[in-house]
Amino acid sequence: MSMEKVWYLENVNLFKILCPHKYAEYKGCHNFKQYGKSDYIYFEEDASTKVFLIDKGKVKLGYYTSEGKEIVKAILVKGELFGEKAILGEDKRTEFAQSLDSNTSICPIGVNTLHDLMKDNQTFTLKIYKFISFRISKLERRLQILLFKDAKTRLLEFLDELCEEHGVICKETGGTLVEHPYTQKDIANLIGTSRPTLNLIMNEIKDEGLIEFKGKKILFLKKTA
Repeated sequence: MSMEKVWYLENVNLFKILCPHKYAEYKGCHNFKQYGKSDYIYFEEDASTKVFLIDKGKVKLGYYTSEGKEIVKAILVKGELFGEKAILGEDKRTEFAQSLDSNTSICPIGVNTLHDLMKDNQTFTLKIYKFISFRISKLERRLQILLFKDAKTRLLEFLDELCEEHGVICKETGGTLVEHPYTQKDIANLIGTSRPTLNLIMNEIKDEGLIEFKGKKILFLKKTA
């Protein structure tokens, strides 16, 4: 595992770093907004003036092609940040953000507030830029997988990513156990396939002796990719 991924895993809950109420002078900026299932947090072309932290729930990021097909870029969970391109000077959103849970809670942070925090704290600034670099690299890799690889390969690479980000050693089997936050629909969206196709491939991989799975737990018996 690369040092970049180690950094990401150790700091995945960005709420501990970014939430304004951690800084006395910014407590007045702190507030939460609630969203229901399928509510949009922002649309493509909206003004890019804030970044957002997820307090609870799940958020889907994506865009629509000229033919109207939805492309899912990422599904984010508690402690993660999105809308970060606003920090780099993005004027308008190039993606949409949509709540996937019935009780999603979001902490919005104005870009000006974030820039003030960055001016006052070099360590904080470094963590922000590392995060943005990692997020861009991860999204580029996922889009390349969607464009150039078949459904089974896309799933195998996604599972390998899950293993790196969420895996722990299972004492009983010696394999890697993953408890992940995604539904089958989430995974199908992320790898650009249908739920029936996902189920077929998951069972095929299981029959090959690579994994066992139940609900949101996957036991990796052998390396998948």
